[in-house]
Amino acid sequence: MKPLAALVAAVLVLFVAAVALGPVGVPPLDTVRVLAGLAPSDPRWGVVIGTVRLPRALTAVLAGAALAVAGALVQTLFRNPLADPYVLGVSSGAGLGVALSLAAGGAAGGAVFADGLVGLGRLGAVGAAALGAAAVLALVLVLARWVRSMVTLLVVGVMVGAVTTAVVSLVLVWSDPRIAQQYVVWGLGSVDGTSRGDLVVLAAVVACGLVVSGLLVKPLNALLLGEAHARSVGVPVRRLRAGVVVAVALLAGGVTAFCGPIAFVGIAVPHLARLLVDTSDHRVLLPVTALTGAAVVLACAIAGHPPGAGTVVPLNVVTSLVGAPVVIAVLLRSRRFALT
Repeated sequence: MKPLAALVAAVLVLFVAAVALGPVGVPPLDTVRVLAGLAPSDPRWGVVIGTVRLPRALTAVLAGAALAVAGALVQTLFRNPLADPYVLGVSSGAGLGVALSLAAGGAAGGAVFADGLVGLGRLGAVGAAALGAAAVLALVLVLARWVRSMVTLLVVGVMVGAVTTAVVSLVLVWSDPRIAQQYVVWGLGSVDGTSRGDLVVLAAVVACGLVVSGLLVKPLNALLLGEAHARSVGVPVRRLRAGVVVAVALLAGGVTAFCGPIAFVGIAVPHLARLLVDTSDHRVLLPVTALTGAAVVLACAIAGHPPGAGTVVPLNVVTSLVGAPVVIAVLLRSRRFALT
């Protein structure tokens, strides 16, 4: 329980820091007062925290927890430590939805996710990404009914994602260059710009995904010893496979719709969590992974908004700098890519 308590404390500290720190400094005491529901010494701090920083910090917590848990699920399902939530086509499907919506809206689409897709509105942008991700995952889920091997399902997911990415490239090639630029901005990932209404929807989707993940704990533990063992103890492997796809669709699909694709969190954080608790038991691993993911994305959000600087560092730049060394360490630690 010590790692769990330490992670809870770390998330709380980073959450307060994410609210207090930024290009415009907010006094720590005023930060605590606003978070406690009290009036700050200067009304400006209430506006800065309530409309910008608090939604950003809450989005970072939800996105980090969701992507990390989704990554742990797919790594166990495929018994591959380099699998991430996007291996099933979530990112490419969401990207296809955004690219098609941008192309349909034309160059007047405006900036992405800072002010939304003007013309379609932010709701239209999120809806397009969610529909694209859901369509690709639905296709993978249908194909999974005829697949017996997890490895084959992994290849199917990668191939569907590759085809979808190719379609996105064709759409961008035939579109106005400004549309391609907007798509690139969306692909950098961001936890900025979410409203309270967005947070309600995102929190509900992530909560549903975490509930589904919790229901899969026992069969996932059985799967750690292989498909044959899982079947021998009565685990319906095909049903488990479908359950993981649904959980990943909710967790990674919801986050991608609101925040764009966030790199390396789903692949790197589960390994950090295993190092912290030294176990692959999902009863312990999933809560620790969720908290670790929340802490990591909060830290990356803070690093992306340096105090006193007017420039915002794209989220994927920071997560790549953090996540790539972790993946390299995993490769160096085990030639067999064991999850234990």
